[in-house]
Amino acid sequence: MARGRILVVDDNSGIRSALKLFLPDHFSDVETLPSPKELMSTIATFRPDAVLLDMNFVSDINTGNEGLYWLSEIKAHYPEVQVVLFTAYADISLAVEGMKRGAFDFIVKPWENAKLVRTLSEAVDASRRNSGKRVPERSSAAVYWGSGEAMRQVRATLDRIAPTDACVLITGENGTGKDVVASYIHSISARRNGPYVAVDLGAVTDTLFESEMFGHVRGAFTGAVSDHEGKFGAADGGTLFLDEIGNIPLHLQAKLLRALQNRSVARVGGKEEIPFDIRLICATNRNIGEMVAEGSFREDLFYRINTIHINLPPLRERPDEIIPLGNLFIGEFSQRYNRRDIVLDDDAAAKLLTHQWPGNIRELRNCIENAVIMSEGGVIRQGDIHFSNATARVPQDGGGDTLAMAEEKAIRDALERFGGNLSMVAKALKISRPTLYAKLKKYGI
Repeated sequence: MARGRILVVDDNSGIRSALKLFLPDHFSDVETLPSPKELMSTIATFRPDAVLLDMNFVSDINTGNEGLYWLSEIKAHYPEVQVVLFTAYADISLAVEGMKRGAFDFIVKPWENAKLVRTLSEAVDASRRNSGKRVPERSSAAVYWGSGEAMRQVRATLDRIAPTDACVLITGENGTGKDVVASYIHSISARRNGPYVAVDLGAVTDTLFESEMFGHVRGAFTGAVSDHEGKFGAADGGTLFLDEIGNIPLHLQAKLLRALQNRSVARVGGKEEIPFDIRLICATNRNIGEMVAEGSFREDLFYRINTIHINLPPLRERPDEIIPLGNLFIGEFSQRYNRRDIVLDDDAAAKLLTHQWPGNIRELRNCIENAVIMSEGGVIRQGDIHFSNATARVPQDGGGDTLAMAEEKAIRDALERFGGNLSMVAKALKISRPTLYAKLKKYGI
């Protein structure tokens, strides 16, 4: 019998019963849930290696949107847990979307027992490999610097400051690669052999902030069945990367500042101060200086995190890098999806150059991934290039105000399109619900 903990989430009682009888012959622990209502809390306590996740839980609605939403939630909070999507509707576009959002694989009902066991076993192996890795793997495309002067200066600065322990604040529009830069700093620093822990603060709710960041002791609250070291503890001896630092509310900024000043944390439910040794890197797409001026960000915390400031230029200001980046992404996804020797034809390249890329490198990467999957005959043609509906074109001379207007319009359009369903809006815009809440508040929507 293979080792591994499997969580099955399916609203069909017959399927749950069948899998509860079948899977324990192949895996050490198997749990089932009839709906995703308790999914996140069950993952926190059961700690599965893999989740077999149904795509639909609402009668007569077969879009798979629920499955995609919960897939995103799992990967945001438990990236090491592998998710195998489970559906009776073998829609290639749904399968592609699930893979793009981090699904390990896709199983169609009625399933073949041998294939199901093989897929879940491979997912368990992947989960256990990933659980021991805190430094994220990056493709060659992800660390492409280009030949422009702006990025040459950025890299020169990074190479100078990486060996130090100075706090770094990385700013730039969404999709410019702030997370990649943070990982690069760690990879060439004196702490490169230590852990690298990345936290999307936009996905951490206010009520779970202290537990997630500082840890908790067993019995501190309902569901706390064991001690949890928190992100500061996990990063001890290495680098802690706090993404979307501008989304933290003031009362939690004070708690974060206290931890950074004292270089220690007290776990929720505990009394002992536990010291930590980290290098802090933060990132945001917001203007923290303006937030300080308007009173929504603490000035003392701003100075604490802003020893070194790195600003990443948007992709529309680096047009010479669009095609080289696109070709690197083609190489990456050709290998991932076993599509060999794919090339970009001239018309497709011209179409890429006409777009202003409000989503920056992340949008380009997503566009190329979709084109690689959908192309035929080893050539990406103009018709294979599709731009996201969730982004708007930004004028070449557009500044931050113009980008904000485009972002606000995209949010309002999505709200209208999905009838105010915030889960659907967040999914369409490819942001977390907490991030969406912050943007709704920002634009007074």
